[in-house]
Amino acid sequence: MSGGLMNGSRKAARLALRFPAQGPSTRAVLALALLAAPASLAAQEPPATVEASAEQAGPVIDFEAEQLSYDKETDTVTARGNVILRSDDRSVRADEVTWDRGSGRIIATGNIRLVDEAGNQLFTDQVELTETFEAGAMSELLVALRAGGRLAARSATRGEDGIALLTDAAYTACAVTDAEGCAKNPSWRITADKVSFDQKASRVRFTGAMLELFGARILPLPGLALRTDGKAESGFLVPDFRVSNVNGLEVSGEYYWRLADNRDLTLGAYVFSGVAPMASAKWRHLTDKGAYQISGYLTASDRLTDFTGAQGFQNELRGYIEGNGRFQFSPEWSLTSSIRLASDRTFLRRYDLSRDDRLRSTINLERITDKSYFSLAGWATQTLRLNADQGQIPLALPALDYRQIVADPLLGGGIEFQVNSLALLRNDGQDTQRAFAGAKWDLRRLTGMGQVVTLTALVRGDIYNTDNILATSTPSYRGTEGWTTRGIATAALDIEWPFVGEAFGGTQVLKPRLQIVASPRLRNLDVPNEDARAIDLEDSNLFALNRFPGYDRVEDGTRVTWGVDWELQRPGWRVSTTIGQSYRFDDPQEQIFPVGTGLSERVSDFVGRTQIRYRDYLNLTHRFRLDKDNLAVRRNEIDATIGSRRTYVEVGYLRLNRDIQTVEDLRDREELRVAARLAIRRRWSVFGSGVFNLTDATEDPIFQPDGFEPIRTRLGIAYADDCIEFGATWRRDFIDAGDARRGNAFQLFFALRNLGFR
Repeated sequence: MSGGLMNGSRKAARLALRFPAQGPSTRAVLALALLAAPASLAAQEPPATVEASAEQAGPVIDFEAEQLSYDKETDTVTARGNVILRSDDRSVRADEVTWDRGSGRIIATGNIRLVDEAGNQLFTDQVELTETFEAGAMSELLVALRAGGRLAARSATRGEDGIALLTDAAYTACAVTDAEGCAKNPSWRITADKVSFDQKASRVRFTGAMLELFGARILPLPGLALRTDGKAESGFLVPDFRVSNVNGLEVSGEYYWRLADNRDLTLGAYVFSGVAPMASAKWRHLTDKGAYQISGYLTASDRLTDFTGAQGFQNELRGYIEGNGRFQFSPEWSLTSSIRLASDRTFLRRYDLSRDDRLRSTINLERITDKSYFSLAGWATQTLRLNADQGQIPLALPALDYRQIVADPLLGGGIEFQVNSLALLRNDGQDTQRAFAGAKWDLRRLTGMGQVVTLTALVRGDIYNTDNILATSTPSYRGTEGWTTRGIATAALDIEWPFVGEAFGGTQVLKPRLQIVASPRLRNLDVPNEDARAIDLEDSNLFALNRFPGYDRVEDGTRVTWGVDWELQRPGWRVSTTIGQSYRFDDPQEQIFPVGTGLSERVSDFVGRTQIRYRDYLNLTHRFRLDKDNLAVRRNEIDATIGSRRTYVEVGYLRLNRDIQTVEDLRDREELRVAARLAIRRRWSVFGSGVFNLTDATEDPIFQPDGFEPIRTRLGIAYADDCIEFGATWRRDFIDAGDARRGNAFQLFFALRNLGFR
């Protein structure tokens, strides 16, 4: 500023000055006082001197305005035109700011936007600012919270403790304008007589709160509070309502207790019209090394024990506990654990907590670096299948796995060493201990003609100890009683030759592939089979060195495998397909592949996969296996999704026609899964799903359903917009499992954005 009248106005395109402040209580006053000082004083302060003074005095205020005037008679300083005040992370923008030097009042008027240090924005037409740069009395104000949501009020004042008190207030997380910028009524809002807004604690408390849905007042919310920083607030959650044939009418509610920023507790109660109530609790804790959570359910009810529905236990104490956690001790070391235990096999299904048929508890200590991996783990499994024997379910402890990549290559190829051990213990079954050590060498090269050539060599030594093998019903899984050793050596040559060109308006890639694998004869049946039972020829394991999924079985002999991959990409489209087959040079002396898996003879079945994708509207995957002799479909699997995100159909179909009679793990199955959603206008939708068994008695004589029988169906309707979701679902179960009986279940759900409503 370089001159002008003391009682007049001064105009500029933009003034952007920095002023030193004595302390937080005088920042705004000092800024306006310096602007209102005589022009001669301002002219004596060159910019360099002002900046130097600011550094010595500490914090500063940035002040911008298009016009500035000083009335000597009233001792009033007035700034007009896009007035902006900034102090640290706070700012005020207004059309006009007036400071009465006599009374000390600072009044901002016209299109005011005040932003606090937390990022919350306040909009009003007039506000009185305190000397601490905070808003005082206001009228007709709107607060846009940084974490989402808007708070409007008729008037507001600030108490001596700094808490703003709002009168006739309303809160919503919904948008109040449409896409064209026109005003619209929110789907829901909370109205209250009084609202206290504590900026320091980032907390808003409502007095006389009432929930309004689409303009209708429906539910009082006493004691409602929320946080403006996005963190959770202690309080009751909106209850759930459900009706089922087994338990009757169910009303469940929870209280969320936020004990600190790093831990909380949720207590729940479930009241049923047909059975005794149930209690639940969930504890979560974040520590400096990791996080863990534990939840549990407890009740007492009658329990049926089998499919016949015969009476089992009267008023028995029943429950479930679940927990998991992960701790990172260093960049390399971590510990992961989980626990899942139920009092009986039907508790989770009866109370609709889970439909898992087994519960696994694990613990795993890991060390991971760029060149090595170490794992010391253990797990226990609780079966929930009514016809399964818990005594046959193993406890794995310990399970050790260590791998090391050698930094220096050998003959141009990489080397990886592996050591592994496992102990499986059963109460009423076979016990197995296993350990092995091995090394793998890989060399990958690109030839001048474009072929990708991979050479692989693997050696491994195994040692097994087994006990009580006659407790295993399948002879091929038993192995030999006592100690057994086995040596493994495998060599492989893999050649890929991709060809790229144009086709159908896009780019296609044709990639023939040939693999030769050789391994000496192995006495596979001398060792038990614990982890390699689910064997089936698929596109995913066609070129695997060992097509068994685990370590206990190793494919031996010499074989050659061929395959062809083809892919077409054009705008919006992607089509890929693969097909292949394997040929063994020698007949297997030991039948380690069950007849029907596609690998039991010299020439394998044909196996392949086709995938078609069009933008985000179509995604189709088809996996198949064809009998080599008559091209009969032995595996037919289809997964398809058609439609947009709002309206779509999902179909899943699986048929396994393998005719395997010797192994209970590889039964034939035929199943259909369907899910769909239909959007009605913009916000309503109807959805449904179903799982249907298509297996008949000729395919699996011991499977309970016969032919086309639904297993579970669901149908519902929902409303959803940018801030609310609610609806109702109907589900029907068609299979009894002890006291988890077949029948209908109805449920209402309700969720509001930014509030603790599920």
